[in-house]
Amino acid sequence: MLLDLLASVPGIELLERTSSSLRVQNVVQLSLAPAFLLAGIGAIMNVMTNRLIWVANKIEKIMAADEEGRAGVSLDELPALEKRRIYAQRAVMLSTASALSISIVIALLFVSAFVTAPMGTLVAFTWFTTMGFLVAGLASFLLETRTAAKRNRERMKRHLRGD
Repeated sequence: MLLDLLASVPGIELLERTSSSLRVQNVVQLSLAPAFLLAGIGAIMNVMTNRLIWVANKIEKIMAADEEGRAGVSLDELPALEKRRIYAQRAVMLSTASALSISIVIALLFVSAFVTAPMGTLVAFTWFTTMGFLVAGLASFLLETRTAAKRNRERMKRHLRGD
C-alpha cells in the first residue's frame, strides 16, 4: 500500500527507478568516496579538537594562576595561545562544515536515484563547497601548528641565551 502511494507521487518514480538492484549498487558505489572522505574528516577533526582542548586548558591554567598571583612569565604565553585557540577553533568549525556538506553530498546522491530531476550540478556544487571548507579548515590548522612551532622556537632561543 505504501509503495503504491509512493509510486503515484509526481516526480518520484521510486519503484521504477530502484527496481534494479544495479541502480542501487551504483548509488552505493558513488557514495563510498564521500563516505571515506567523511571518515577522514572525522579523524582530522579528532586531532584538531584535541589541540583546541589542550590550548584552552593551558589558557585556563595560566589565567587561574594569574588570579592567584603566581602566573609570572607564563602570562607572556597568552597572546600566542589565544592566537592558537582562534586558529584551532576556526579549523574545527570549518572542518565541521565540511563534514556537514559531504553528508549532504551523500544524501543528494541517494535522492538522485529516486527523482527524475537532474541533480548533478547541485551535487558538484556541494562537493566543491565541501572541498572549500576542508581546505580552509586545514589552512587554519596549518596556521595553528605554525604558531605553536614559532612559539617553541622563541622559547628555545631564550633558553639557550639563558634568559
